[in-house]
Amino acid sequence: MSVTVRMDPRVKATITAIPNDAWTAIEYTDAVYDEQAGRWISRAEVAEIEFTAFAAQKQTDWVPGRLVVRRIPDFNADKKTAAGQGTLFDLWRFHAFFTTVDPAILDTVAADKTHRGHAIIEQVHADLKGSALAHLPSGVFTANAAWLVLAVIAFNLTRAAATLTDTDLRRATTATIRRKLISVPARVATSARRVTLRLTVAWPWKTAWTDLFDRVCDPPSAIAS
Repeated sequence: MSVTVRMDPRVKATITAIPNDAWTAIEYTDAVYDEQAGRWISRAEVAEIEFTAFAAQKQTDWVPGRLVVRRIPDFNADKKTAAGQGTLFDLWRFHAFFTTVDPAILDTVAADKTHRGHAIIEQVHADLKGSALAHLPSGVFTANAAWLVLAVIAFNLTRAAATLTDTDLRRATTATIRRKLISVPARVATSARRVTLRLTVAWPWKTAWTDLFDRVCDPPSAIAS
């Protein structure tokens, strides 16, 4: 079990107690987009410290465990320092979660990787809820089941199409992919029994769309024997 914790004063005080030599550098297999910094993050550091959850409650409700912390450089540190906020939390951005998993089963790095895996699936859920699943429930169980299957198929096909473009759309949400890649601002023209899509010259996603079209519609490459 792992639960993300709020950066309240108690958690911040616990993080400051982590020794500098306790941090372990990690590298993301796939870069993670940091919305606050507005850039892709590929490296970080993780550490952990003993932590007791619900310590403000009566002692019988206390839950001992581990506070696993991931920190990344705060690229806005210069702005904060200029504003007179020179503290430890201006140099790093911290993401902490609480877990009760035995360190012998998941060490610090493995626990952080597992927790990030949970975050990825939550992003998928949020994507689906913001699109096809926003129309559920219908009141008919079989209709809901069929709609869910179709929603997942559409999600996977949309993500696959974005991956084939070899652009930043590979990490975009399906709503963005539909807006930029599927809702094509083209005019259909017919001549000599041929259908032609006339794309806008200044359309920024023209190259990505034509690359996708060529890869999907061209015959498969010959396999050398």
